[in-house]
Order: sequence, then C-alpha cells, then structure tokens
Amino acid sequence: MPNVTIAVINATTVLEDNTIRQAVPALQTQVHRDFAPAWGVDANVVFVAKGSNPPAGAWWLTLLDTSDAAGALGYHDLTNEGLPMGKVFAGTDLLHGSQWTVTASHELLEMLADPDINLAAYVDKPGGGITLYAYEICDACEADEFGYTINTTKVSDFVYPAWFESFRTPGSTQFDQQNRIKEPFQLLAGGYVGVYDSPSGNGWTQLTAEKKGHRYSMRAPVGSRRERRRTPRTQWLRSSVKWKKR
Repeated sequence: MPNVTIAVINATTVLEDNTIRQAVPALQTQVHRDFAPAWGVDANVVFVAKGSNPPAGAWWLTLLDTSDAAGALGYHDLTNEGLPMGKVFAGTDLLHGSQWTVTASHELLEMLADPDINLAAYVDKPGGGITLYAYEICDACEADEFGYTINTTKVSDFVYPAWFESFRTPGSTQFDQQNRIKEPFQLLAGGYVGVYDSPSGNGWTQLTAEKKGHRYSMRAPVGSRRERRRTPRTQWLRSSVKWKKR
C-alpha cells in the first residue's frame, strides 16, 4: 500500500514560504525515522506554497494564523475531497511564545495515528465501569520543553502504542520517543488526555453479519478475545505456566 501524502499548506500571514519549506524535511524525517517504526504508518510530506494547490488525494496540514482564520478561509474538518485535515494556528503559537514547528509535528503525527478521530483505548475502573482514553499521541507530552530537534527544527515528543496498554508495568518498556514517560497513561507536566467515562458495566455488545452456513454463539468461548473483552480486567488471571529451556 503506498504511503499517504501529507500536504503542508501555507495559509498564514505570519510565516514566509521559505520558513515553512525549511522545516518540512525535519517533519519528514520524524515520520519516516521515528514515527513509522513505532506505529506502522508512514507518509510522504510535501510543501505547498502560499496560493498553490495541494496534490490530488493528499491529506492536508494547513498552517493558519488563528482559529478564526480556519472558518473564514474555508478550512473546515475535511479536505475538499473529504480526506483528513489538520490545522496549525501559527499566529497563536507565535503570540504565546510557542514553537509552531512543535505544533505542526504534533498535529501531523496525531492525524496519522488516528485520521478519523475515532480511536480509543479502554481501561476498567475499580468497582465497575470503564474509561476510554482518546488516541491522541502527543497530548500527554506536548510541551515544547519535551520536544526534540531534528537538524535545527524542534518537533514534538509522542507516545508509543505501549502508552495505551494497561498491562504494562512501570519501566517495563519505552512509552514515548524521548523516553521520559515511565508507565501507561502517565502525563508529563503540561500534558493532558481526553477521556470518556462510563459509570457502570463495560458496555460491550455484539454486532453480527448473518450469513448462510455461519454459526455464531452468543456465549464466547472461554479464553477467547471476545470473552476477555467482556470480562473486567480485574478478573483476568496471570498464567502460572513456567516454560523450561530446552
């Protein structure tokens, strides 16, 4: 499957084309070298100068002055082809002393990790209910101070898939690119994460595709992923098997 093309579009009045053009290679390096091995998703990042048209079929990373400009210029939730789009408010970043390249990196990686903004990890709560953690992979470590430099361009830190895996124990693996986070769902200073709380039950039901000759059992086989999804994690048991070296 060919890589997605991400068009970095200059629609600002606060950044010159050449300033953005010089930052794009660092964004490309981050995607190819750091993000793709961790998340299994790659992309080709291209620059689109002010007033030029992005390539057909590209996802857009649009650089704007402020959030007001998004509506005024017609940059809404999807591209004109109905494809994913991220927005970077460079004017707002500059006003508050933040680095727009960190924000651009943040939005780029999160768009690649969850382009439809519909993914989440769930964790059982003690006493019943679940919490859904949004798949936003830069929010937990988004502060400029936790970013890193590629060539001369500052980019955002980001979490690895292990950050969303509640079975991981503290210090057992790498949880973010810069290796500052030590356990699942940990937030660095200034970090945050969107959550959705369900007060009771785990809420899972089953949708089925009825096909001739297909036999579906409402009762999931013990030990299957379907059964485990319905079982609160506090009731999961660790294996007692000891493997012997041959």
